[in-house]
Amino acid sequence: MVNVVEIRFKKAGKAYSFDVAGLEMTPGQSVVTETTRGLEVGLVISGPKEMAEDQLENPLKPVVRLATDEDIEHKHHICRAESQAIVDCRELVGKLNLPMKCLAAEYNLDETHVTVYFSAEGRVDFRELVRELGRRLRVRVELRQVGPRDEAKLLGGFGRCGREFCCASYLSEFAPVSIKMAKEQNLPLNPLKISGVCGRLLCCLGHEYEIYREMNAERATCAGARGGCQTEAAPISRRPVQPLEVKVDPLPVLDEEETTEGVPAADQPGPPKSRRRRRRR
Repeated sequence: MVNVVEIRFKKAGKAYSFDVAGLEMTPGQSVVTETTRGLEVGLVISGPKEMAEDQLENPLKPVVRLATDEDIEHKHHICRAESQAIVDCRELVGKLNLPMKCLAAEYNLDETHVTVYFSAEGRVDFRELVRELGRRLRVRVELRQVGPRDEAKLLGGFGRCGREFCCASYLSEFAPVSIKMAKEQNLPLNPLKISGVCGRLLCCLGHEYEIYREMNAERATCAGARGGCQTEAAPISRRPVQPLEVKVDPLPVLDEEETTEGVPAADQPGPPKSRRRRRRR
């Protein structure tokens, strides 16, 4: 049995499994782990839990140590270095006249390896760019081409709903989205209305697809070809309405000869008011 924890390196990134290596940790702690690019700082999101070795596809890399204050401060310093790396990369792309767009850069904790993400419409020969960028940054450079969805995830932003992109806030993996989901929810099939900033179908089309599919299936089963719903409704119990008798006492009528003594002045009848007629000009 192996103690395994799930660690995430980005806000909405994919979670990876690592060996605890005898350390005590809880979800929410920052740790330093060994990856293929070197040492990196990640966040524990679940675990530790025991797993059999035969359930593991590949040998797990160990957690090196719990992150210290120096590691967190160094991580902030690396973020500033990543911004400068993107500026240098874009300058060299313009100098070499390459049809590509630099999106983001990621350093490892030792600052010996940097990964630059870019987008392009087709294949790009960036060998000269890697050599020039390596000489300027003096580190090992790796370039990775990403698609439109990953580009929106890296850059971030806000959708038409006014909230942050789903891919940049909580979606760790992209689920397949089809036009069938829009048809099932009776949405307009206008590409401008059901597409995101990335130009692909909105990821949120899949959030309520299963509920709409079940509701439409129940409606189709309930509504017959002619007679409508075939289910019998429970009979409604009706009670007879009893007439309600209301007795109203008539108001007393005073004659002109009767006296009004003892009656308050406010309740005494006054002289009839004369109506004035307006003259028409």
